[in-house]
Amino acid sequence: MAAKTRYAKSGDVSIAYQVVGDGPRDLLLAPGFVSHAEVLLENPDLARAFDRFASFARLITFDKREQGLSDRMGRAPTIEEMVDDMNAVLDAAGSERAAVVGISEGGAMALMFAATHPERTTHLVIWGGYARVTQAPDYEYGFPSEYLDRWTDQLNREWGGPVALEMFAPSRAGDPETQRWWAHLLRSGTSPRSVRALMDLYKELDVRHVLPVISAPTLILHRKEDRVVPIEQGRYLAENIPGARWIEFPGADHLLFTQDGDEIAGEIEEFVTGTRQARPPERVLATVLFTDIVDSTAHAARLGDQGWRELLDRHDNLARSHVSRYQGQLVKTTGDGILATFDGPARAIECGAGIVRGVQPLGIEVRAGLHSGECERRNGDVGGMAVHIGARVAARAEGGEVLVSGTVKDLVVGSGIEFDDRGSATLKGVPGEWRLYRVKPT
Repeated sequence: MAAKTRYAKSGDVSIAYQVVGDGPRDLLLAPGFVSHAEVLLENPDLARAFDRFASFARLITFDKREQGLSDRMGRAPTIEEMVDDMNAVLDAAGSERAAVVGISEGGAMALMFAATHPERTTHLVIWGGYARVTQAPDYEYGFPSEYLDRWTDQLNREWGGPVALEMFAPSRAGDPETQRWWAHLLRSGTSPRSVRALMDLYKELDVRHVLPVISAPTLILHRKEDRVVPIEQGRYLAENIPGARWIEFPGADHLLFTQDGDEIAGEIEEFVTGTRQARPPERVLATVLFTDIVDSTAHAARLGDQGWRELLDRHDNLARSHVSRYQGQLVKTTGDGILATFDGPARAIECGAGIVRGVQPLGIEVRAGLHSGECERRNGDVGGMAVHIGARVAARAEGGEVLVSGTVKDLVVGSGIEFDDRGSATLKGVPGEWRLYRVKPT
């Protein structure tokens, strides 16, 4: 996705915006905590999602005043100013009506916009949103003001680095590329003083009174274990907006497209257009890597729910870091393991061996299995016989072992990787016998 940054005039304030796509409808995206129209697109997950939006709509994005490429005023904007800026951006983009997607804090401005400008709002979508942040006598779902104060102090102390990424995207907290992008976005998007002003605004922000008068078709989306905006705040929106549809997704990330990005984009597309594009699978030759924790049930029983979740987080972060290091693509976590794909089988083997070694200080054992073959990529997932074979190879591995099919062994001839022959085996659901090899530890 590539778009030219333009400017809309909202009073005497210049608001940076971009337009991409030429679909039959307009979609206006109201950004969350920190935005920078150009740095956002350095994240491949967001770039892919924005391309998806632009395939069925004319996508309009903008930076809030005081952030990104828009004018800096030296204070946080009011909710009324935010709505004025949304109107100005639509006017400048030549849009009369648009589907409005509000993300996190952008959800509050989107709610206010939809209530006060129903004639310009065809649909309303809220991701990870809220009507109020802090507690009130008649609102039990908010945070104490002191919590925001402590969080503001942390943000100011650590601004410049990937501060609070473990809150916004715990699934990516150990990924160096995401850390780099997040730190760059925060630095480019705003400053420590502006963040403090923004957090002070959050203490007073309350748009609960507009919820009953929203008339646009509304979709509320939220992740079940969101660490920034608890799911109860999202449910409150769905329960108080007439006719609102509610969908919750698994995971703990507050950022929009770090988990199940294609599925989320598909839900938004179907809600706005009434249909979802059928995307043909992409067929590629790849090496699939499966890992899983040995005796995971026993570990979970020993550690208890919280201890097991903490261990899984450490395991997932380590695995994700290794996949990134060896230029792979993490397809998904599987509860007690991962599925990843690589365009180079040697790197896949090195990644599997690195994960097996890396988890030893955690007091657990991991087994890994690999196979190379043709895979189908669709909506962020992979399928096909090669994936099935890879899973079966992994199931035959022992704890602390990296097991590969004969296909993988043949593809890495000359790499210096050594193997022990584990003989032939029948893999459940796979025709014929398969030669398996154990990677010798280095």
